[in-house]
Order: sequence, then C-alpha cells, then structure tokens
Amino acid sequence: MGDFQDSADADRLAPVLRPVRAGNGFEETLEQILQVVRLGLVPQGERLPAERELAERLGVSRVTLREVLKVLTDQGLVESRRGRYGGTFVRYRPDPGHSNSGDELRRRIEKVDVEDILRFREVLEVGAAGLCAAHGLSEEQAERLRGALAATHEAPLADYRRQDTMLHLTLAELCGSPSLAAQYAAVRATVNDLLDCIPLLVRNLEHSQQQHSALVEAVLEGDADAAREVMREHCGGTAALLRGFLS
Repeated sequence: MGDFQDSADADRLAPVLRPVRAGNGFEETLEQILQVVRLGLVPQGERLPAERELAERLGVSRVTLREVLKVLTDQGLVESRRGRYGGTFVRYRPDPGHSNSGDELRRRIEKVDVEDILRFREVLEVGAAGLCAAHGLSEEQAERLRGALAATHEAPLADYRRQDTMLHLTLAELCGSPSLAAQYAAVRATVNDLLDCIPLLVRNLEHSQQQHSALVEAVLEGDADAAREVMREHCGGTAALLRGFLS
C-alpha cells in the first residue's frame, strides 16, 4: 500500500491540494479531497496522506478535516483502518456504469454545462443581493425576507432545500428586476437538479445558515458591499460541493 511518505508520491497531489479560503473551509476541503479520489490521484485501495499532512497542505484544522473524511466515509468513498498500517484508504468501487444512481447522475448532468450554470447563478445572486441592499426594502418586504430566513432555520432536513430555494427566490424577487428574478428562477431549477445528485451535509447546512443570516442582516442594513460579498462566498461554497461531487 502506498503511504505517501515518499515525496514523489506526494507530488501527485500537488495540482489539487492547495490552501483553502477561510470562508468555505469545509466545502473547499471536501471538494479537493473528492477531486483527489475521483481523479484517481490516490488509486483505489491506497492510503490518503496522513491527517496532519492533509490539514497542513489544505490550511484547515484537524477537526474540519475529520468532518470531511467522515462525509467521504459515509458516502462509501473511503474507509478508516486502525493499527500500525492504518489510515484512511480509498475504497474499491464497482463500475459506475452498473449503478442506477450513477446512471441517474449522468442523465442529469450530461446536458448541463455545470460551470456555466454556477457562474451565471453567482452573477444573478450577487447582483440581486446588492440591489436589495442598495435600494432598500419596505417594511413589508423586509418581513418577507425575515420570514423566508426563519423558515430555513425551522425546516426539517427533508424540507431544507425547498425552504432554501424559497429564501433565494424571495431575494431575487425583491431586487426590483422582474427579468433578473425570472432568469434566476430558471437557473435555480437547474441548480436544484444538480443538488439533488449530492448528499445533504449537516456541516454545510449549518455553514449556509450562518451565511444566510449574515446576508439578510447586510441587506436589511443597506450594506450593499457586504451583501454582495456574503452572497459571493455563499455561492462559492455551493459551487465547491457541486464541483467536488459532479466533476
């Protein structure tokens, strides 16, 4: 089994593993390790670098890294082994061509330019957030936005994505541009189709909720720069997850 103590082996990971940005540490760490696994940089049956090395290369805490590895374990992509020759190993997986879920995944994304959708979504969402903050909301509109945010906090896991969609659609509707709102609705439908292909991750949802709260606060305070920046970071986290699972 490869142990990646040899620098030549470790160099195989250099194109993918890089320090992540502080704002989306969990999501970007997950994206990068998923890329390592899916690109075959660590072959099936071989061991990932030690936790300390991975954490150092990614610039994240061991706690964050372990949460990411738990997600990958739950998804059946890696397994943890104890003992002298233990560690985290890439699992052997059947040919995805024989998997119904794999077939469904390919059907959903084969006609979608994922990168184009993610970029267009970011432009629309960042623009809508900035417009809402810059132009201001009436008290009735502000209550609508607060209500949509509260619904995401109260939603059971099974209903979370629907409530998350409603919050983002509300923001798009309140920005004052019907054309933007219509375009966003169409893009969001495609984004949701992609999101349905990946698991709901509690750590990511908690992080998203923090960003949602910061976003709504910035909008209600009329801080357009902050609203745009929070939304840009929020879209970046979602994009990192989708790239990790779907690329």
